[in-house]
Amino acid sequence: MLDKVHDIQTAYRQVIDVMSRPGTIADLSEEAGKLNQTLECLAATSILAHMLLDTEVTFNVVSERESKMAHLLSQLTYAKEAELEKADFIFILLDAAPGRLLQALEAAKIGDLQDPHRSATIIIETTSLLAQGIKVRMTGPGIQAETKKEIAMNEDWLDIRTQRNSEYPLGIDLIFVDDSHHIWALPRTTQIVKEEF
Repeated sequence: MLDKVHDIQTAYRQVIDVMSRPGTIADLSEEAGKLNQTLECLAATSILAHMLLDTEVTFNVVSERESKMAHLLSQLTYAKEAELEKADFIFILLDAAPGRLLQALEAAKIGDLQDPHRSATIIIETTSLLAQGIKVRMTGPGIQAETKKEIAMNEDWLDIRTQRNSEYPLGIDLIFVDDSHHIWALPRTTQIVKEEF
């Protein structure tokens, strides 16, 4: 069974690692294998929910099963559901309708100059973080010179993310998870552009 102290701390260290070294991918397979209940989402998403949600934060779920998932997350973590514009954490599940990620990016809070930490973190489910897809180049803190990656998603969200993160320290952090329990992060400080390589 998942140890909600030891295993979540181990997973948390991996999340910190991918946030501080953009472009790296971590594997939560060990922790995912210990889950004894399903939230009807990817196992890595469930682990992040255990890690990030508590009575002090709010969340929103973007899914075809929003009401059911929000109820399950509230029961599991005691966190409160909030409107997209007010949520601290936004979960975009695999079954979310096309365009809902863009809507979430446009609506998510980015903090303000007095409290930039009062911004949203968006957790995005995708089928694979190792598959071929759009090619991007990343630069910024934690990256030596630059790094390149392929993402198995369309590129519509790149421009919106760039716009929302244009006034540092304001912005949105993104965490991607896939069905093989991989996680990859794009902190607000990372510059990302589509590129052919």
